[in-house]
Amino acid sequence: MSDPAFDSKTATFLEWFRAWPGATFHPDIKIEDLRKTGAGRGIVATADIPQDTILFNIPRTAIISTQTSDLPRRIPQVFETTGLEDADNEADEDGSETSGPPDNWVSLILIMIYEYFQGEKSRWKPYFDVLPTQFETLMWWSEQELQELQASAIVGKIGKDEADEMFRTRVLPVIEEHADVFYPDGSQRLGEQQLVYLSHQMGSTIMSYAFDLENDDEENDPENDDEWVEDKESSLMMGMVPMADILNADAEFNAHVNHGEDSLSVTTLRPIPAGTEILNYYGPLGNGELLRRYGYVTSHHARYDVTEISWNLILSVLKDVITVDESVWGKAVNELDVEEIEDAFVIERDSGEPDSTGHLQEEAPLKEIPADLMDQLHTILKEIRKVSPTTIPDKATRDEIALAAIHRALELRLAQYPTSQAFDFNLLSGDKVFGRQKMALAVRWGEKALLQEAINFTQEKLSKVRSKPDQESEPYAKRQRMR
Repeated sequence: MSDPAFDSKTATFLEWFRAWPGATFHPDIKIEDLRKTGAGRGIVATADIPQDTILFNIPRTAIISTQTSDLPRRIPQVFETTGLEDADNEADEDGSETSGPPDNWVSLILIMIYEYFQGEKSRWKPYFDVLPTQFETLMWWSEQELQELQASAIVGKIGKDEADEMFRTRVLPVIEEHADVFYPDGSQRLGEQQLVYLSHQMGSTIMSYAFDLENDDEENDPENDDEWVEDKESSLMMGMVPMADILNADAEFNAHVNHGEDSLSVTTLRPIPAGTEILNYYGPLGNGELLRRYGYVTSHHARYDVTEISWNLILSVLKDVITVDESVWGKAVNELDVEEIEDAFVIERDSGEPDSTGHLQEEAPLKEIPADLMDQLHTILKEIRKVSPTTIPDKATRDEIALAAIHRALELRLAQYPTSQAFDFNLLSGDKVFGRQKMALAVRWGEKALLQEAINFTQEKLSKVRSKPDQESEPYAKRQRMR
């Protein structure tokens, strides 16, 4: 059923967009209401479109950025004295090893809030009217909803408390000090909690839709983003790009965003049949990252799923596998350089990249155990051998111990999820859950599937090591018990 208010905003936005000097919009595409599929607005072909067709051009003057908004000119002292133009200051809103947001990030949040407060006076008002005000990204989930993700490491990367602190220390003070600039005459000022909420709203908008603006035809690259973070050192700035951000995205995509000197353009990568949605590419992100950053999951991105296994878990399993005296173990562990130790390791498939037409051509197998994990295990095993040479007499024994420890640790990591793969698959395949619960289910099931692949892969490698003719017939654990 048609939604007149929704359609009216879309029509006004399109008319506003076309009015910008240099803007173009191909006659064989249209903006459609795709909310029934959970996609909001999207752009769909209305006729067959050839490859290498420019679908639309966005002049850089239409982009919301530090170069186009009036705010940097109205309070230049803020943008100069707070270091907002220093691109070397980076941050990670998952709370790790940084004290604040990157300057580009603060700049764009302040500009978005300023333009939002201007209302009808902002030349981007029709654009703001089609931007979402509600989000499915993990930042907005309740504790109960987050529990559906179970043991997924993605929960630890949300950083809501850190975001709140950043807004209170880096964004709100600027607004309060320059209230006469931010608030139009006679408008009601917001309280602290309202401003924090608005900052979250603008932060989520930027996280989901902002582009890294290049001058050298490099595409927007969300792979380098973190939770509300812009950390691409080559970027000149971040910007909100009208029309380009209406494109939904998938690993099987059919259009490409090109960055020119005066405009951005979207071009087809292959012939697009009538009725097909135009899709962009967000990079090789697993469903956990897609959900955290953009608020959706898709089957095509399951190939990029990842999971993490902690070093503490590996270490505890290794101690059980190797069964050495406490004194030997303590001496070996104390020899490790704490600064060189990785805390966690990423398990992932060899996923490859889409081809030049946006297609994925091959399956994504798991081909190897993380090299840094094997190196770290070998380091501690070498230390143990120094203290107790008979425990690890040769390289083959060392490899067997390492693989046995990884295999068992992967089994324990999988057991951290309270429901089984079969249980989750039954819910997914039977359409028994919906909304956020279904998205969380897709994430945790994908991680479990990957862990099971890693368990099977490690078991196969372990069996090969144990079956080598120069090895004793008994596995290592049994040989240890016989000594």
